[in-house]
Amino acid sequence: MGIDFDRLKERAGELAQAGVAKAKELTDAGVAKAKQLTEIGKLKMRNSSHRDAIRKAYLELGKLYYAERSSAPEPGYADLCQKITDANAKIAYNEQRIADIKAAGELSDEEVEEAAYDGEPEDEDAPEDEADDQV
Repeated sequence: MGIDFDRLKERAGELAQAGVAKAKELTDAGVAKAKQLTEIGKLKMRNSSHRDAIRKAYLELGKLYYAERSSAPEPGYADLCQKITDANAKIAYNEQRIADIKAAGELSDEEVEEAAYDGEPEDEDAPEDEADDQV
């Protein structure tokens, strides 16, 4: 029983060609998928940019509305306008307290700026401080 080397060589060639064809097919599919994913990534980035533009426009719209209508807002906007007005009053009160404390303690602007960053960040869910209730 002899080995048919010509047939073995032919079969190896066929298998190699099939392997190359399959590798090319997989590579082409991978490249196509990579292009699709790249395009999706670009579109998502553009959407994120557009959403940011919308948020900025909403912010400006709100500022404009508040500037023009906060003294007599339409019913649907009254609560939000009041929240802004209340927060502005609290900020003004706190700023005045800062100025008073600076004057009484003869503190420099640098010392005051450093104090603003010492300690833990304020917890937004924490109850309001007593000074806020005085406004």
